[in-house]
Amino acid sequence: LAVARCNDTLRAAAPATLALLLAALSLAFLHPVAAMGRMDVAGLRYLSRDELRVLQAVEQGMKNHDLVPVELISTIASLKHGGAFKCLSTLLRGKLLRHDRKKYDGYSLNSLGYDYLAFNTLAKRGIVRAIGRQIGVGKESDVFIGLDDAEENHVVCKMHRLGKTSFRKVKEKRDYHEHRKFANWLYLARLAATKEIAFMRCLYEAGFPVPKPLDQNRHCVVMSLVDAFPLTQVRELRNPGKIFAKLMELHIRLARCGLVHCDFNEFNVMISENEELTVIDFPQMVSVAHPNARYYFDRDVQCLKLFFERRYNFVASTVPTLDDCQDRIDDLDQKVAASGFTKEDNEALDAALEDYRQNVGTEGEEGGEEREEHSESESDEEGDEEE
Repeated sequence: LAVARCNDTLRAAAPATLALLLAALSLAFLHPVAAMGRMDVAGLRYLSRDELRVLQAVEQGMKNHDLVPVELISTIASLKHGGAFKCLSTLLRGKLLRHDRKKYDGYSLNSLGYDYLAFNTLAKRGIVRAIGRQIGVGKESDVFIGLDDAEENHVVCKMHRLGKTSFRKVKEKRDYHEHRKFANWLYLARLAATKEIAFMRCLYEAGFPVPKPLDQNRHCVVMSLVDAFPLTQVRELRNPGKIFAKLMELHIRLARCGLVHCDFNEFNVMISENEELTVIDFPQMVSVAHPNARYYFDRDVQCLKLFFERRYNFVASTVPTLDDCQDRIDDLDQKVAASGFTKEDNEALDAALEDYRQNVGTEGEEGGEEREEHSESESDEEGDEEE
């Protein structure tokens, strides 16, 4: 509507200027996260109790429906049909839902609506008080900085997007759970967050250099903020050989505890000014008993070895193998299984991540750009459908 009202005013402008202004307006209206580099959660405080109930009703309905009919939403939310329709209209204007009439009149949650549900629960628990700017983005998650309930300490909120953008084609080709008729992106994102918090807690308690896990709800994992930089952003190291040796020791220690990271590279290693290391990103970790554990272990080693050769001109004379990690010092893989993340959940998530693990080392920057463009085009299509 805003774009339409501006058309008459902007017709006299140069075509290039007009295109830039319309693109900026579209970005601001259709991409609340990308517009300013931060997530607009101000609307959460103005949502009524009925509107939150309708959002939760759509979430519950999506367990078995791609699009949830209005009648089912009204039944789950225990609202009259007119009351549910009013709430749905408000939520649709706030870009929290997607509306589709192709097959039947139905609604589904989008990423921002799911974010609101997670933040609402975390705020009630006293874990997160405020959300700030976006500090990271990946193929499977968005990362934001926030404040705890006392507004004294910064926290990190990692929002898993598994199955929503870069993994959409994988979801179309695979049956993730033989006991589930329908597996949507909400289910996959929640599984990824549940697995990450389970691994992070076990690793933190075992003394590994990982962020302190604080809480998790739906697809959101809250952890402490690490005062460090991704290794990929560091151009020079005082002693590259020493850092590489530390990384290999950490990799071996993980394997001796029964785990393989599967994405142990320069993007998932943080390094402080004092060159202290911190490892992040755990949804893809597997046990050393996994059939492909040896392949993933060797790939992680070669990925870091190649990075140090290209970036720091350091060539390692020898590198470890999984055979060097036979002496067990802990059974963290079994402890994770006992933490509430069940074997069935792990099998469902592994099915979604299998293609990602196979291609993570070969996609490169071009693949990432293609996924980003594909994601933006899909968001534009969703916005058009809502209008």
